[in-house]
Amino acid sequence: MNYQLELEKILKTIDMKHKPRLLLHACCAPCSSYCLEYLSKYFNITLFYYNPNIDAKEEFQKRLEELKRFVGLLYPDIEIIDGDYNSHDFEEIALGLEDAKEGGTRCFKCYELRLSKTAMVALEHHFDYFGTTLSISPYKNASKLNSIGLELEKKYGIKYLTSDFKKQNGYVRSIELSKKYNLYRQDYCGCKYSKLEREKRVYEKNLV
Repeated sequence: MNYQLELEKILKTIDMKHKPRLLLHACCAPCSSYCLEYLSKYFNITLFYYNPNIDAKEEFQKRLEELKRFVGLLYPDIEIIDGDYNSHDFEEIALGLEDAKEGGTRCFKCYELRLSKTAMVALEHHFDYFGTTLSISPYKNASKLNSIGLELEKKYGIKYLTSDFKKQNGYVRSIELSKKYNLYRQDYCGCKYSKLEREKRVYEKNLV
């Protein structure tokens, strides 16, 4: 399924005079940059920063503060809900999957963890839609993200906003915006397993 086309179909149905409320899970400022630029004219957006996968509290806080800085510059009316830092949530779902390949089962469990929490908060606060910025990354499996989101839509009875934000040069645009606003860009997803993969790649590259 082309999830970008599905998103465009949804956007065509929206009454611009009565914009629906969207709770958008945000992983960081760079990924949020293009997503907000694209979606803000269609939705009243609230960002939900819930990322227990991040390996250190300092890194979690650094990404949150950068998100706040960027949103404050361009979208001062958008609220950011801080999901608080609880690495135990991630460690619990990663148990037994420590050696799983990056981009595989452990990552899919992480998608489900963050999207489930987003859906529950959206339901609790009466949002019309929930979604995530994660699909903008070329390293994230958009098909898996969307299939999880659609299952949660059935479970919680709240609409999931399908997306593949990397399409139509969305990822390229996020890099442009990151450079323009000097956004902190990290080179790993946040979890300790991703960091180890990155360090391994750097080490092997230096051996060549």
